[in-house]
Amino acid sequence: MGKNESYEDEEMTVELELEDGTVVNCAVITILTVEAKDYIVLLPLDEDGENEDGEVWFYGYAENPDDPNEEPVLEYIEDDDVYEKVADAFDEYLDSCEFDEIIDDNDSEE
Repeated sequence: MGKNESYEDEEMTVELELEDGTVVNCAVITILTVEAKDYIVLLPLDEDGENEDGEVWFYGYAENPDDPNEEPVLEYIEDDDVYEKVADAFDEYLDSCEFDEIIDDNDSEE
């Protein structure tokens, strides 16, 4: 996966099984590359497909390059410093999205 790929147009979702056995459906927001490692940003959805609180989850993300049909591996980020770097990268991603929207809005007004 390339750096900072967005999946907004595709509306991809994944199902996560939490430690307590609860299954949560999540929208894939983007995949970020931080220090040569990929991380996925997920938006947990309720049973109506909504997210009321805006909370996102970050996980390490890896695909098997030899088998593109294999399910990607998600891993919990245990290191607080790494988590902060991923959160900062996501903030930058959001800023770039907002900037892109402003540019698109200006282009459509002309």
